[in-house]
Amino acid sequence: MRVARFSTQDADPRFGVIDDEDIVVLKADPMFAGYETTGERVPLADARLLAPVIPRSKVVCVGMNYGAHAKSMDWDTDGDPLIFLKPNTAVVGPGDPIRIPPVEGRIVHEGELAVVIGGVGKQVKAKDWESIVFGYTIANDVSARDQMFADGQWARAKGYDTFCPLGPWIDTEIDPSDLQITTYVDGEVRRTGRTSEMLHKLPELIEFITDVWTLLPGDVIVTGTPDGLGSFEHGQTVDIDIEGLGRLSNPALFRDPR
Repeated sequence: MRVARFSTQDADPRFGVIDDEDIVVLKADPMFAGYETTGERVPLADARLLAPVIPRSKVVCVGMNYGAHAKSMDWDTDGDPLIFLKPNTAVVGPGDPIRIPPVEGRIVHEGELAVVIGGVGKQVKAKDWESIVFGYTIANDVSARDQMFADGQWARAKGYDTFCPLGPWIDTEIDPSDLQITTYVDGEVRRTGRTSEMLHKLPELIEFITDVWTLLPGDVIVTGTPDGLGSFEHGQTVDIDIEGLGRLSNPALFRDPR
């Protein structure tokens, strides 16, 4: 099942289930209210897809979770997963611009599988990881790469507004264990890999993360990027395909006049 958050003609956002070329409109957010429908169908072509979820508290990101990427960054992969946070104000949806702030150095895309949390998770055991998962979507963990190293920590470099595109919808049934991830800039392949190449798999990640932070419904875990050439510039478009999940596409624009 594919759950979308959408608007039509500048109306308030609504939720629906995608059924071929239509969206079956739901009465409320299915994460909290189930799948009762209004009886209305909206052509998908007439809808503007929005970020499928606005995290209630946080986006949890996993760094250096693919071996080739970690090696290219000269990062030691032994030990626990590397986790950090993005604020929920970084989230934007399909087609929304990634706003490049006035900082020196590279702005980098990181196409990643995102896990949408559907229940309260605290100290969840690896064997029970699926009990708190609502579904899966695509994320772009945008980074001001040179700022990461200049600051010595990642909060500012990865936390700018618009630095976490999500979409186009949430798939509640897909098997996330071995999906192809491909990132393009203006149609050119820049990163590619499979989710089966993750160093820390989803059960381990959820056990580890929920021992640190309580996860709430609507929170998102962004699980790491494969290796590749990551930078992009004003005027370019970043597309991320994940097998079975669709495509997330966002243009890049300067935040301020240049």
